[in-house]
Amino acid sequence: MASNGEVKDIHNSESTKTLLKNEALYEYMLKTMVYPRENEFLRELRHITKEHTFGFMSSPPDEGQLLSLLLKVMGAKNTIEVGVYTGCSVLATALAIPDDGRVVAIDVSREYFDLGLPVIKKAGVAHKVDFREGPAGPILDKLIADQHDDEAGFDFAFVDADKANYGKYHDQLLRLVRVGGVLAYDNTLWGGTVGMPDDTPLTHEDLKIRDAMREFNAKIAADERVEPVQLPVADGITLCRRVA
Repeated sequence: MASNGEVKDIHNSESTKTLLKNEALYEYMLKTMVYPRENEFLRELRHITKEHTFGFMSSPPDEGQLLSLLLKVMGAKNTIEVGVYTGCSVLATALAIPDDGRVVAIDVSREYFDLGLPVIKKAGVAHKVDFREGPAGPILDKLIADQHDDEAGFDFAFVDADKANYGKYHDQLLRLVRVGGVLAYDNTLWGGTVGMPDDTPLTHEDLKIRDAMREFNAKIAADERVEPVQLPVADGITLCRRVA
């Protein structure tokens, strides 16, 4: 809430997507560890996205760096992304996986993805990206149905889409991501609102998302099929290693 009592959106074009209380510290981290190592095409797409009206929706570069390192450590090859926007995280993934790897990228609209596609092509990784337009639920169901002998074949999944359906996507993705694979969920702390008192002044939309994230976090905490960890990186990212 603003100092004058006005209730503002948790995420907007004027806010930095970080849970750190010190903006100077966040800038230090970006300038020291992130920007100097940032791929030139990721940088180009980040700047293009930043100029868009909804640029604040994009995954920040420090989160992209974390996921890229995780993919390389895992040796991930086949991945799924639910919620694409301009493709910043898709590009980070495509750059991190082998040349014969693939990213099944799912979004309800291709409009924003087409803003980033020229950069993805210029980076030489477009052949790894399998974009599928439409609601994620039916597309994930089709991927499940198309599996051979019901054997999960994906190494990694990243979800940054409609928060109310995170729980449903989780159950579907556990049928697609192999045992030992990782599922990652963005925005699970929603600007810190999940830990705020219930009567904290928030916009109607932020209240809905906060409640959805609280419900999802409780589901993951109780899910014995995964080994989870929740990190205060960016807007909160939850990593789940499938164990059953």
